[in-house]
Amino acid sequence: MPELELVFVDSIAEIGNKDWNRLAGTKNPFMRYEFLYALESTACTTFETGWKPQHVCLRQKSENRGSDGDAVKTVAVMVLYLKTNSWGEYVFDWSWANAYQSHGLNYYPKFVTASPFTPSVGNRLFIEPDLDRQEIIRIIIEKIKEKAEAIGASSWHVLFPTQKEHEELLKLGAQARIGTQFHWHNRNYTDFDDFLSTFNSRKRKSIRKERKHVIEQGISFRITEGAEILEQQWADFYLFYQSTYLMRGMEAYLERDFFEAIAISMPEQLLLVNAVQEGQDIAAALFFKNEEKLFGRYWGSRRDYQFLHFETCYYQGQEYAIRNKLKSFDSGAQGEHKIQRGFEPMYTYSNHWIANKSFSEAIKNFLTDERGHIDRYRAEAESLLPFKKQA
Repeated sequence: MPELELVFVDSIAEIGNKDWNRLAGTKNPFMRYEFLYALESTACTTFETGWKPQHVCLRQKSENRGSDGDAVKTVAVMVLYLKTNSWGEYVFDWSWANAYQSHGLNYYPKFVTASPFTPSVGNRLFIEPDLDRQEIIRIIIEKIKEKAEAIGASSWHVLFPTQKEHEELLKLGAQARIGTQFHWHNRNYTDFDDFLSTFNSRKRKSIRKERKHVIEQGISFRITEGAEILEQQWADFYLFYQSTYLMRGMEAYLERDFFEAIAISMPEQLLLVNAVQEGQDIAAALFFKNEEKLFGRYWGSRRDYQFLHFETCYYQGQEYAIRNKLKSFDSGAQGEHKIQRGFEPMYTYSNHWIANKSFSEAIKNFLTDERGHIDRYRAEAESLLPFKKQA
């Protein structure tokens, strides 16, 4: 293999849009350059927020210059953050941090490979297809271990990778953890009623009752594709988005500048659903999308309206997916209430390398025990799905 050099960069801008998207592509909206750069450029991912960029860039030196005149080519990239907290990750390790603290050890800083504030499954390691993928991953792991030892980082966590990446990392010693999410699948439905026809009678009536109640409150819906979203809609949306956090006594993770940035740089992957009452927008949900999948992400409302969250964030999304022949709908983290609305449980994955050998063994035992609980939880969730029982 030609000579390789791995560097850790403080900003994705040091890698650049061209090289990043050449390797990562733009199909996954949360791993494309524009999304990650917007987080950095609007100060959502900084040392102060606990997300200091340390992205991995692997370069290959060549004796022959390429068509662009450069003798060094970027052949692999990976998101990496130095974390000083566990906020915005959705794979919870607070108990691990508490255990470290109770033993007089520092759990933070730690390294995390993830899309910040976004619990969505997707590729995390992007490697030139003609290279030995497993060898490249091995090099990345060894360099991260060296970096962790040099700066005193306790661990490295890869969150929501694909199952293939999860298994690749597992082979190289990164411990396995599973979780669950609820995703909806479009089985070639012609419309929402066709989808509901797959439900048992009681569950079907329940959904129709919820939707009717929203209509009876005088609420209608307006769907706007990303490039057509007006400045006032963004302003109202951000007000709604902030309110969902304030009601829980929290501050929103994302700045208004972030949404304005992605509205400019990646509008083709955005979709806004507004709830309207008496001519006024009262709630909104922002979705991301690609040619196959819808991603429900951010939501808020002026005040609490019964069933409005379900209609805006789930039923409107399902209808949109059916109309546009999208195959699936990732509605975000957690939420047993999604089961009765046709969202099916699926496994999610994460991988973990722990520097301290004693804690690594303890966490391994914890994960083995947790796996049994997750398996049982998923089986129970499947038993509660609203679909008609097959004869």
